[in-house]
Amino acid sequence: MLLTVEISISEGLPTIAQTSELAESGDDDVPEPSLLQAWANAAYLGNSPAIASIRVASVDEIQQLNKQYRAKDKATNVLSFPMLSPEEIAAPLNMRLLGDIVLCASVINREAKQQSKKENTHWAHMVVHGMLHLQGFDHIKNEQAEVMEQLEIKILDQLGFQNPYK
Repeated sequence: MLLTVEISISEGLPTIAQTSELAESGDDDVPEPSLLQAWANAAYLGNSPAIASIRVASVDEIQQLNKQYRAKDKATNVLSFPMLSPEEIAAPLNMRLLGDIVLCASVINREAKQQSKKENTHWAHMVVHGMLHLQGFDHIKNEQAEVMEQLEIKILDQLGFQNPYK
């Protein structure tokens, strides 16, 4: 495995396996860490060992990060923080340091319902989206957005998910 993903989940957020099979999925339910890992691996385009972290955050936590780093005082679905470290740090580790992805369970699950998508479909899209940001892809300009969206569509298709933009 080329990509190592460190996963942390905010205290109190349950994984889907921890909720009752009969109960409706809650707003804060989180996919199993093994799924988050698999989706991140699928979106890693490099061919040298790398490490990334995924943090599943509460609404308050992601809103604070969004306000602090993007000057937007609202919760969002995903934030990406690419690692900006000198080569001399990564070289001895023999590993590329990608950075951090922060996902908000409540926002992602709410958006999935609003967009009539299965939750895992939207979660996979957000993980892939965040991973591509860590690798230098962006969607600020139309040309960049087209490249990034086509990569997302391709990766999600390989994972068995439909085009998230339809």
